[in-house]
Amino acid sequence: MKSSREFLKKIGMPAGDAYDLPTSAKRFPDGAQYRFEVPGIQGPGAMKALLEQIDAYGLTIHRVTQTKGIMLMADKDIADMVALADKHQVELILSVGPRATTDTSASVNTPEGQRMGYRLRGQEQIVRAMEDVRRAVALGCRSFLVYDEGNLWVLNEMRKAGEIPADCRFKISAHAGHGNPCSGKVLEMLGADSINPVRDIQLQMLASLRQAIDVPIDVHTENPASTGGFIRHYEVPEMIRVAGPIYLKTGGSVAKTHSWDTTDADARQRAKQVSLVKRMIDQYYPEAVASAKGSIG
Repeated sequence: MKSSREFLKKIGMPAGDAYDLPTSAKRFPDGAQYRFEVPGIQGPGAMKALLEQIDAYGLTIHRVTQTKGIMLMADKDIADMVALADKHQVELILSVGPRATTDTSASVNTPEGQRMGYRLRGQEQIVRAMEDVRRAVALGCRSFLVYDEGNLWVLNEMRKAGEIPADCRFKISAHAGHGNPCSGKVLEMLGADSINPVRDIQLQMLASLRQAIDVPIDVHTENPASTGGFIRHYEVPEMIRVAGPIYLKTGGSVAKTHSWDTTDADARQRAKQVSLVKRMIDQYYPEAVASAKGSIG
């Protein structure tokens, strides 16, 4: 394997997984190592409950992510979530609605089809995804969860051409199924502003991914039952150390599925999960630097 490893190094990639778990020297623009993201907040009611509970705990989160899809939201719901994000100084990420699970094909629901992730089938779905983003942009949203590499490329081209605002940001979902440095590099080249690798990526894999890319890595500290249900709170301090800048995606274990329709009570429970992860950081890596409230980009 020596020649293959040498070639990888020659093209700027890690020669293998980083079993030595080196400390990342990379940071967010503000110098921080980590930020919190709470996924699965599907509407303004749950978002309000989450943010109020976070404030009650005296905690800071930096992102709130909706995962059901823009096309399933009313205009008022989007506008209300944008207003809440502005009021509480968090980044609101809305997910592109068209995806394999809502397409007219049954393939994604078969054992073979599940390997396609949430990718888009046919150019009409690309057009619809573009329309989903245009609609949310018009209502004030600037950050989007993307499931398909081709869609990412198109959205980045739209951003460069001025078809959508230059401050739009694109986050690649774990449902795209990427988990190695070379894939991470391709996504970064296509315009990803942050990358969520597969949920069970191990620390040595995460460390090698960080060596290959500069954009933030989004890592699940816990998962819904439908994607394993595993909780990685004790690994969080090492995640931060080897993979910063990193978004800690926290609160997923409250849900049964990725598109779980989070209630107000669920949202408050997700806030509690953030407090549990923060305790781990404070105890085992107290010198880790978090971004201040309102930090975006």
